[in-house]
Amino acid sequence: MVGAYARPVENHSLPRTAAFFDLDKTVIAKSSTLTFSKSFYQGGLINRRAVLRTAYAQFVFLAGGADHEQMERMREYLSALCKGWNVQLVKEIVAETLHDLIDPLIYDEAASLIEEHHAAGRDVVIVSTSGAEVVEPIGELLGADRVVATRMVVGEDGCFTGEVEYYAYGPTKAEAIKELAESEGYDLDRCFAYSDSVTDVPMLGSVGNPYAVNPDRALRREALTRGWPILVFNRPVRLKQRLPGFSMPTRPALVAAAAVGAAAATAGLVWYATRRRAAAVPTPA
Repeated sequence: MVGAYARPVENHSLPRTAAFFDLDKTVIAKSSTLTFSKSFYQGGLINRRAVLRTAYAQFVFLAGGADHEQMERMREYLSALCKGWNVQLVKEIVAETLHDLIDPLIYDEAASLIEEHHAAGRDVVIVSTSGAEVVEPIGELLGADRVVATRMVVGEDGCFTGEVEYYAYGPTKAEAIKELAESEGYDLDRCFAYSDSVTDVPMLGSVGNPYAVNPDRALRREALTRGWPILVFNRPVRLKQRLPGFSMPTRPALVAAAAVGAAAATAGLVWYATRRRAAAVPTPA
């Protein structure tokens, strides 16, 4: 992998650059949100019927990639499902099960790319449609510098209202990348982006070095038409296998790290979400 994807160390007198990664089926082998369904069931957040439904959604997602209509239905379903969930409990469940559920799903090829981009002096940004409570701890685990993720409205009682504050999907991802480029000084013509889904064509097209990773059929056609390189990631591996000295913190430390790390990772986008709130996706019915 190092020989195949290594990039030379950049001249830091030049404008800054970044590598933007979609998460599901690009960095990890499954849907990050749906992967936690069993844990949410055990934590009393969902019932057995919901577990079965999310298992089916995971199957559809993995079988051929979800198109725009399927993604919209999934968003509406998950928004309604999480209404009333206590946010702190969600964070604790994710922190407790992150290592067991997500670590084995991380593609070795993606982890190598993240390391190589960092070695080349680039920031690494995870850009995911999944919820921030799931994506931020995963970003922390991967060593990402920033995270862009969907955010749900949280009520005064500390629970999700079921409304969407910011939806990181399709053209919105590209807008977030452009906003970050302005605030962080990234030269987008020298930046990189990776995704598996045709819905991320705007995100891929916003940088000078786009890559289709495990592309769905529509993205494969688009990549071939545009001359974008196609990568195949097929080696999920635990980080501990890649890095023998790697060890996961205890549960209390993970919860604390998720809170602190998430705040740091998303600091550059807090203002963006606020500015865009008026243009956020309409509240699910």
